[in-house]
Amino acid sequence: MTDSEQLVQYPIPPVDAIEPPPEWEQLRQQCPVAHVQLPSGDQAALLTRYDDVRQVLSDARFTRTAEGSARVSPEGTGVFDRRRPGVPQSGDGHQRWRRMITKWFTAKRMAALRPSIEAMADQLVDGMVAGGQPADLKAALGFPLPVWVICELLGVPASDRERFSYWSDTFLNLSRYTAADMEAAHSEFAAYLTGHIEAKRAEPGTDLLSDLITGTDSAGEKLSDAALVSTGMGLLIAGHETTTNMIGKMLAMLLADRARWERLVADPGLVRTAVEEALRYDANAGFGMIRYVSEELELSEGVLPAGTTAVCSMASANRDERIFADAADMDLTRSPNVHLAFGAGPHSCIGQSLARTELQVVLEVLLRRLPTLALAVPSAELPLVEGLLVGGLREVRVIW
Repeated sequence: MTDSEQLVQYPIPPVDAIEPPPEWEQLRQQCPVAHVQLPSGDQAALLTRYDDVRQVLSDARFTRTAEGSARVSPEGTGVFDRRRPGVPQSGDGHQRWRRMITKWFTAKRMAALRPSIEAMADQLVDGMVAGGQPADLKAALGFPLPVWVICELLGVPASDRERFSYWSDTFLNLSRYTAADMEAAHSEFAAYLTGHIEAKRAEPGTDLLSDLITGTDSAGEKLSDAALVSTGMGLLIAGHETTTNMIGKMLAMLLADRARWERLVADPGLVRTAVEEALRYDANAGFGMIRYVSEELELSEGVLPAGTTAVCSMASANRDERIFADAADMDLTRSPNVHLAFGAGPHSCIGQSLARTELQVVLEVLLRRLPTLALAVPSAELPLVEGLLVGGLREVRVIW
């Protein structure tokens, strides 16, 4: 970066449900390490090329936050600005914590959970069909399914699902809620989880939290209450809002071009590669991932000085023509597909196997149940959610 560069305002506003901002390609070609200003007014380095993004995300030295890192939101709250008490952010401690969580997201566990997710999806489609058309697919299916699943993993009763959805939205929204709203939501959720953990400690179940409460990591250490609360909060954010939005965006992408949907109806065996391609193709993936560069780092074109806050745009990296042939086209058979939708390296998304399973099941159920599914409005008219760090569509109106 140089002082003469124009300061880019970030996040870059999306175009519509399908098309990426033209600035992505311009930055990849002309300024792959761009000087940007965040909503807080703080400055950061925006990375848009695949190799640079992967390099930074894969470097175990760099964590999400550190003393002196740029704030995302004006008040310094928001999901990226808040530390997670009790959870090591780097090093061996972080990896021990991850191993305790990742055993809940193995292929074997996902296979065992899949019939339950399919039954949930079928139930929700029943409700959507009974409600008549046009219907909002996001509200009827995309929103409730992931929160049902994450609540089941945490051992949370169905009656509390609505509270979880509000907390999740508040943590991830930069414009809709005030700093006071965010602080209140954080306090409410922390208090809820503290009580929930106490109840699980008294009567452990077969859920993830009960396992974490009673188990130890590879060094024989138990998680503190603060770490348990932080873990529950992290799983909510990763397991609910992101997948909710991806369900809506995936269906919008596939239905925007009728040939894509009809190809899947004719060959449901393409579901897995279609899901991976939707993850790569996503033009509304949200903010990206932050890394605090604690040591000087040389990239493909330029150097990040120590003390730089880097914003890694996985969505732009996933459209990098240097890596993906015909990157601007949605290829339902693309394989291999080395997209970075779930990040990379030691901080990649823990629950990515669950997200993939949910997306695959949703697509399989809709192809089976509603093969004539179609958008009720042109894709360019689908309303975007404003201010949400993970990106998304406010609603996805469909007919069948």
